[in-house]
This record gives sequence, structure tokens and C-alpha cells, in this order.
Amino acid sequence: MFEQVFSGKTVLVSGGSSGIGLAIARAFRDAGGQVTVTGLTEGELGEARAAGLAALALDVADLAACKRLMAGFESLDVLVNCAGMIRRANAEHDPEVFAQVIDVNLNGTQRLCALARPLLARTKGAIVNTASMRSFSGASVTPAYSASKGAVMQLTKSLAIAYAEEGIRVNAIAPGWVATALTKPLRENPEANRAVLDRTPMKRWADPADMAGPVLFLCSPAAAFITGAILPVDGGYLAA
Repeated sequence: MFEQVFSGKTVLVSGGSSGIGLAIARAFRDAGGQVTVTGLTEGELGEARAAGLAALALDVADLAACKRLMAGFESLDVLVNCAGMIRRANAEHDPEVFAQVIDVNLNGTQRLCALARPLLARTKGAIVNTASMRSFSGASVTPAYSASKGAVMQLTKSLAIAYAEEGIRVNAIAPGWVATALTKPLRENPEANRAVLDRTPMKRWADPADMAGPVLFLCSPAAAFITGAILPVDGGYLAA
């Protein structure tokens, strides 16, 4: 679909060592991009490296580490922010856990956007952030995740306005229920799994690869006049 569209382009995918991020990174690779992914620890990078991707450990909550990472790029055409976390079983009601989730999901996204801005301005590049269906609705057991993703949506819109004069487009995808390691406990719970499928008009969980096409589109010339958009990729969940 996007064969060689990103030939010669340099792409950075944070949180690209597994799940949605890895699927997106592979799609950019297949479209000709020179792709680097990050994961939280060295131990998480094996699958990405086996896929032929450059892979580096990065804690997006560590500003100094983010600065070191970005200093290693001479040029950058695309930044995809997929690094994120969630804490279930009501853990996010604890103030310390709440702050940690916000720091990773929201502040981590902002850190990389800000640090990538000078590079992307030179290439008239693109940013895609990862929002969520929870950007639009609350979640009683994961309030920090929901709050952070609502904020990522507003951050995306704000940066789209701020970066437009430099030719940088900033958009986000809002995934629905995706079959990843993070959602495995829900998929293995018959009641929770049925609730997801009943609410999702397409009656299935998304595959991580379902997120790749929309991201590549938003970074491609086909989306040259799109910025500040939040694109739901949720099988109709928000429409139901």
C-alpha cells in the first residue's frame, strides 16, 4: 500500500519494541524508511532487532536520556510516539502511580515532540501521537490513563497549531481495543472480552497492524493538508 513512500526517510518510533509500536515500525520499514525504535529496557529490544530495526533503550520520563537520544539524529522526518503505560486494578487512584502514568504518557510525548521539533522543521516532517478512545471518555479503574490520553489529544491539537509555521504536521491516532500484551488479561476474561466485542461494531479486537496504515497515511504526502486531527482506529467503538 505504501511501498517505498518513505524511501530515504528517517523514522523514530518510541515504544516501538512491541505491540502497536512494533507493528508501526515494521510498516515504515517495509515502506522504505530507516527506522529506529525505543523500548524501556535493553531486554525488550530483541524482537525489534530481529526484525532488522535499529533499537535503543529509552525511558521517556528521563529528560536527559531523551536529549541524548535526539542528539544522535542528524536528520528526522517522522516521529511516532507510542511509548506509554497503564496500571490496572484501581492502582492509578494512588497519587504516586497517577503521577507516573501522566509523566510517561503525556510528558514523555511532549518531551520527544519538543526535542524533535528542530530536526522536523528542517525536513517539514510529521508527528503522530498515540491518543486513545479514552481520550473521549472516562475510565473508573484507570483514571490516570484516561486523563493522560485526553491530554495527549489536546497536546496534539496545540502542537499542530504551534508547529504549523515550520511545516511540521502533528496528528494522533486513537486506538480502540487492540490485542497486545497489555490487554491480554482482558481478552482472557470471558466477561470482559464479551463486553468489548458487544460494544465494538466490527466484533473483533484490533490487530496491532491495524494501526500501521492510518499512521503511515498521516505521515505521507496523501495527508499533506491534515494537521491537528485525532483519528479513531477503533472498529466503530466510539460510534456505538
